[in-house]
Amino acid sequence: MPRPTAAQLAYGSCTVVLSTVAMLLLSQTSSGVGIAVIAFAALALGLLVAMTVPVPGPRAAARRPAEDQAPARQHAEKPVPVPVTGSSRRR
Repeated sequence: MPRPTAAQLAYGSCTVVLSTVAMLLLSQTSSGVGIAVIAFAALALGLLVAMTVPVPGPRAAARRPAEDQAPARQHAEKPVPVPVTGSSRRR
């Protein structure tokens, strides 16, 4: 299992803290069971957010070596020569 990135940790932690505070303020609960349910829900939401943050892919695989790009240039369209007629020339 890959290690979480700094962005995943930051988004997940912020989600847990902010959603816990928001749910506690909105529900106005004071019982221990209610607080435990809200804390569990906030942790689950933080885990969900942390796992859905896009992870950057490997940079080396995205780049192609220069020799792989050379044949693509050879197949490019070549300019078509335009015949020059005697009447279009000026002296």
